[in-house]
Amino acid sequence: MKTNKIHNITNSGLKAPKDYFDNLEDRFMAEIKLNEVARDSGFKAPEGYFDSLENSILNKVSEQKTTKVIPLFNRKNLLYISSIAAAVLLLFNLSIFEKQTNWDSLDIDTVENYILDENVGSYEIATLLLVDDISEEDFEYLEFTDEAMEGYFLENASMEDLIIK
Repeated sequence: MKTNKIHNITNSGLKAPKDYFDNLEDRFMAEIKLNEVARDSGFKAPEGYFDSLENSILNKVSEQKTTKVIPLFNRKNLLYISSIAAAVLLLFNLSIFEKQTNWDSLDIDTVENYILDENVGSYEIATLLLVDDISEEDFEYLEFTDEAMEGYFLENASMEDLIIK
């Protein structure tokens, strides 16, 4: 306690405004005159109003008006919606939309673009071929010209591949 020096405080810290007590009597008298004038405010409750107030409030609250409830999904609408959904589902599941695709219907450009876009290499293509699918007769009638061979080597081979050890 002695470190805070609380025992040495002489003023309370509360101050009255300057000249507060000089005009206190005038303000007090003005307040009394205002209360005398304001007693009769001009507003009056009717005779017996508060006696019957509780009963009138209870009567208004206890009256329950029944409202007609219209359901969002009635049976008729639900039947229409479900039958339309079933028809659409059945339409998509029918086989009339299924086309049988075969290798003859594929466009060569489409296959080439797929191979280029998907970065399919020769190793992946070779794994799809069976040994029985490849025979020497398939390659007998192929003719390679010198220009085609030279173009292939220029486009696909590097110098390290062409050097013979």
